[in-house]
Amino acid sequence: MPFVGFGEHNHTVCVHDALADAARHCAEHGLRLTEIRKRVFEMLLEEHRAMGAYEILDRLKEEGRGSQPPVAYRALDFLVTNGFVHKIERLNAYVACADPCSTHFPAFMICRVCDSVAETTAAPSKGLLGQAAKAAGFKIEQTVVEALGVCPACIDGEARG
Repeated sequence: MPFVGFGEHNHTVCVHDALADAARHCAEHGLRLTEIRKRVFEMLLEEHRAMGAYEILDRLKEEGRGSQPPVAYRALDFLVTNGFVHKIERLNAYVACADPCSTHFPAFMICRVCDSVAETTAAPSKGLLGQAAKAAGFKIEQTVVEALGVCPACIDGEARG
């Protein structure tokens, strides 16, 4: 996966395919993709940006799907645990995974202007971190890589402004 998030693509197909993949994955692994979980995943797919739990909860409330924080947090916990969604620590928000049915080490490019997020893969076992871990006898199981900067659309906007 080179990166997903800043480029042009067929958004309708993107959302449809990700939801179908998630439903298939859940069926194959005996997981329950409830309507709330599916809707939260769909919201994140539709946005292609990080969303906070309370923003998600507000949308669920507007749709008549629940108004208590545990509704959103339980759905997000399921989606994160099963690799459909990632938590962006810097923003305390969530973003749909660009490749939800594969095991990978994601890395995120976060636009400081518009909060859009692009996902790519990291190789923590390679590079300086991998070398340091190997030297220490440490096995990397999870990494959180978040780079803050400016996305192409905002760079273009700054150049025009």
